[in-house]
Amino acid sequence: MSRFRMYPSPAQAERMLTHCAHARYVWNLAVEQHSHWRRWRKCAPGFAEQCRQLTEARRDNEWLGAGNVDVQQQALNDFAKAKNARFTSGFGEPTWRKKFRHEGFRVIGTGRVPECNEDGSPKLNAQTGKQVMGRSVVVQKLNRRWAQVKVPGCGWVRFRLTRVGLPDAKTFRVTFRNGQWHIAFAVVPEPIMAPGTGEVIGIDRGVNITAALSDGRKLNCPQLTTKERAQIRKHQRRAARAPKGSPEKTAEYAKTARLKAREADRRKDWCEKTSTMLARSYDRVRFEKLNIKTMTAKAKAKPDPDDPDQYLKNGRAAKAGLNRSILAQGWGLLRQRTGDKAPGRVVDVPAPYTSLRCSACGWIDKNSRKSQAEFVCSSCGFACNADTNASINIAAGQGGIPRPRRTAGAGGTTPRKGSSVREPQPNRVGIPLF
Repeated sequence: MSRFRMYPSPAQAERMLTHCAHARYVWNLAVEQHSHWRRWRKCAPGFAEQCRQLTEARRDNEWLGAGNVDVQQQALNDFAKAKNARFTSGFGEPTWRKKFRHEGFRVIGTGRVPECNEDGSPKLNAQTGKQVMGRSVVVQKLNRRWAQVKVPGCGWVRFRLTRVGLPDAKTFRVTFRNGQWHIAFAVVPEPIMAPGTGEVIGIDRGVNITAALSDGRKLNCPQLTTKERAQIRKHQRRAARAPKGSPEKTAEYAKTARLKAREADRRKDWCEKTSTMLARSYDRVRFEKLNIKTMTAKAKAKPDPDDPDQYLKNGRAAKAGLNRSILAQGWGLLRQRTGDKAPGRVVDVPAPYTSLRCSACGWIDKNSRKSQAEFVCSSCGFACNADTNASINIAAGQGGIPRPRRTAGAGGTTPRKGSSVREPQPNRVGIPLF
């Protein structure tokens, strides 16, 4: 998927917002149709039947008929794909789309290009013997930095060309969020080839250090500056004091969303560049296997022992702050994009004992972890940064159930009196060591 920033004129932006409203309206109608289905009723209409109903609705509704039919039909096509994904990919039912939150539409290309077979020969129609023509997005390059795309009803719309070469796609999607327009072309990028050096890298992800590499490097995801965080707090205070439903409250919330979108853009940019570097530099990349969804789950309120009617709030606030810190590091996006760019070369290593195992002798002892950043083995005296030690274990594939030991050098655990020194056991026993 190739995504670019769009810069439409005010008239074009107004027209594209109308496209977003039409696509959202048609989607919600399809959701309403399928929400009335019951086992004893007949099947809900499919994509072909909904297209016929759309033609009748456009004839009766002047507002809907003034819109672009391709935009509305593609909204129905997206709904049909989302409905099928519920059974094929395990996603839930398609839900309602809301104004100001789900602003976007998809367009199929209006250009015609001849299609070819895999061997390069022209693709011919079996009945007529004529050349098969396929759809293509009409894109023009203006200069080194700018290009333009033809959007139905809007004409040529400019976008910032931040990649080499023009995208060759059949469809594209336009989205509007936080005051910014973006266009995404449906293009499957080519995977990055392995360098062939045989090098393996281990990556330990954390909050203080986003990614600690086994070669000693420490990478941190960019965050908002102190001044920008102060601006967010200022706008939030002003929004809280403004009357409910007033334009002032809406404006302050928009300014806050714009700053948070800037942080998200920085995080995505860092993940893209870091994943590209990892895919180009190493033959195999090993990540610590983390269940981020469970780690960032909302903490349940517990009753206060002194007052059963009251619930402890400090623990929930601390857990909420930890969840925000974890999500701000982009752990999941970094793992996902690295796997997309280096398919078959990314391995997940079980997380238990990676931070307690000595990378030099294999000894596992909770007392070796002196602090968040300091690791000193209680058996051999090896000392290094705790995150770097964990990343070396990940690169070696050391994780899961500890191996049985007979000597200190063979690896094992050192119990401490009165407490357990091991990290929580995994649910599944018998995780293999790489």
